[in-house]
Amino acid sequence: MRFLPGAFLLLLAAGCHSAAPTAPIVTADEFSRPVRVRVLGYGGNLMEPFISRDGRTLLFNNLNAAPENTNLHWATTINDSTFRYEGEISGVNTPDLEGVPTLDAAGNLYFVSTRDYAATLATVYGSRFSAGTASGVGIVSGISKKQAGWVNFDVEVSADGQTLYFVDAKFNPGGTPETADLVVAQRTATGFERLPNSDALLKNINATDGLEYAAGISADQLTLYFTRVAAPLGPGSVPEILVATRSAVTEAFGSPRKISSISGFAEGPTVAPDQKTIYFHLKENGKFMLYFTRKK
Repeated sequence: MRFLPGAFLLLLAAGCHSAAPTAPIVTADEFSRPVRVRVLGYGGNLMEPFISRDGRTLLFNNLNAAPENTNLHWATTINDSTFRYEGEISGVNTPDLEGVPTLDAAGNLYFVSTRDYAATLATVYGSRFSAGTASGVGIVSGISKKQAGWVNFDVEVSADGQTLYFVDAKFNPGGTPETADLVVAQRTATGFERLPNSDALLKNINATDGLEYAAGISADQLTLYFTRVAAPLGPGSVPEILVATRSAVTEAFGSPRKISSISGFAEGPTVAPDQKTIYFHLKENGKFMLYFTRKK
């Protein structure tokens, strides 16, 4: 799951088997069998992948659980199943958690960090990204509810940089989310502001009592991939990757469908430039690896 604090993160990392909310299934032949992706020079856990809109760069974070210090990393593309690891993104990582990188076509990088949550109640940050370096890092205004216990643990920016898709999650004192829903915000002169019709646009996405998170939006914003897991969480909860479409950006997304070719503990879809391929992380033999599947 994209940025999760404390007990929730450890619970999901353990894996479990409570039933997920029922969703129609995308037919098995609509998406190809997932293919494992190599990142040459990198041997750690790979989570929260993001493919840049030009397809040249892969952003990700390492394991977002203790004892690792979760940081942002980057790699360059060799082909659709092979990347070359370039290292950590400089200028952005701290001893606190940094994760869930997302990048617009103009080079604006957004991510989640816990570095100042206690003081600001905010977790979504923005910066400029170029050749593995982030600069001008600062909190993105207009996202946080500014209420203790509410956390934005996920963020995705549209290709044109004008729209953010993120998560509002209410955590209980034990560190487990009671709710998690997707939200849409539009760029302003000073940051972003929540769209007044966000609930209406996402009414079919947030329609269950499950936790919805990890949005991956197509370049035209007409296709939304995301992750859902049943709530309340318990030992063995298994997330699912779903897809929903719409015919115009002013319309609500339709009812989501589960992608049946993806099985196991899979999360965090990101859309490749061809608009047919999605990358995601999958837990395999206790380790998170990068995979892709392609719409036929």
